[in-house]
Amino acid sequence: MRLRKKARLFSAALALMLVLGACSSGPAESGNNQVKLTVWSWDDTVAKAVPGFEAANPNIKVKVVNAGSSFDEYTALDNAIQAGSGVPDLAMFEYFAVPYFAIPGKLDDLGKLGAEDLKKDYAKAAWNDVTVGDKVYALPSDYGPSVMFYNKTTLKKAGVKKPPATWNEYYEDAKKVRALGGNHYIAQDTGDLFFLLSLIWQAGGRPFKVNGTKVHIDFTEPGTTKAVAFWQKMLDEGLLNTKVTAWSDDWNRTLNDGTLASQIMGGWLTSSLPQRAPKAAGDFRVALMPQWQRGDEVGAENGGSGFGIPAAAGHKDAAFKFLEYFTHGGGLSSRVDAGAFVPNTSVLASTDSQNKVNKYFGDQKVGPVLAHATKIVASGWQYPPFFEWARSAYGDLVSKFYTTGKGSLTGILEEWKQRMIKYGNEQGFEVD
Repeated sequence: MRLRKKARLFSAALALMLVLGACSSGPAESGNNQVKLTVWSWDDTVAKAVPGFEAANPNIKVKVVNAGSSFDEYTALDNAIQAGSGVPDLAMFEYFAVPYFAIPGKLDDLGKLGAEDLKKDYAKAAWNDVTVGDKVYALPSDYGPSVMFYNKTTLKKAGVKKPPATWNEYYEDAKKVRALGGNHYIAQDTGDLFFLLSLIWQAGGRPFKVNGTKVHIDFTEPGTTKAVAFWQKMLDEGLLNTKVTAWSDDWNRTLNDGTLASQIMGGWLTSSLPQRAPKAAGDFRVALMPQWQRGDEVGAENGGSGFGIPAAAGHKDAAFKFLEYFTHGGGLSSRVDAGAFVPNTSVLASTDSQNKVNKYFGDQKVGPVLAHATKIVASGWQYPPFFEWARSAYGDLVSKFYTTGKGSLTGILEEWKQRMIKYGNEQGFEVD
């Protein structure tokens, strides 16, 4: 059985190499020849860097196309690669999707184009996200260190003078917020996988181990079980709003009226929270995630993305030139000004980032909090290369639990593991 799977994997890889070889050629990128780059991105800030780049590189024209976000773009890219036409010169990937495209050879090794020289100017955890094995397949473009957004006014009403510094304090404060009555909760959750994984990540759990095409999954290790047990307790005691789903109109309403006292998400929420909860201007603040032990400073990640060059792209040198420009070079400032939160250490440590006050967050200097949260993200986390499929499968499983209240997070994770093992092995990986 395993030999047949390896044979299928080899045949697929050989076919892919033939396709890539057939469509990797393109017009010359030197001299006065005009080069036209196509960039797939759902990040609106990328287009902000185009005018400056084209002015400095008159022989290169850049077209930024929104080919859909996440799954939709990945599907379109796979289809273009298989068809041998329509492959973009640059494409955007959530960090967890990088291995899916890198392992079978669908992304170019950027080390050959000089990416390794840029490593020192990116947060360590972000660089790890775009590295598979010992090769780098994308450059980080935005980042989501997990932080706590909390409504200072609501916590004060509940008798909480300071944001919870530990998870035990968070639990006790959750009971105080719930005592306000009505729809007051410290947080909402309807099965947010990325929050749960960030909780596991911070607790020291490393449920996924990936070595090439070999994947090991274990949700019984101590860090994982500690995090899952804590969140299960919060659910069992009715301390979380399980009726309001993030990104919904109801979520906006609870953020606006203060009945939702906090939200633990990626630092990127600083740019969208003001639009979602304008009535709460001045009430919210940003703090580090609560810690498992007082005095610790351990962080986790919740989201983020980078850009890679498909192996079938036709203008790789020009593509890398633009990639470096908007993620690291002269085009970075225009994206930061437009609201992008980037993992570049030079930006995180800049005077503007450290000293700028944010009126929405009560004139808090948010930059230093996000920079510190980025710095303390724990290392060693990995995603399986088929995680895009896996997160959809998790959603199917967890929705029943949050709807009926029957079962447990531990049981869901075990069933999820079995589904991932079955699916991964069917795709030619070796999963246990």
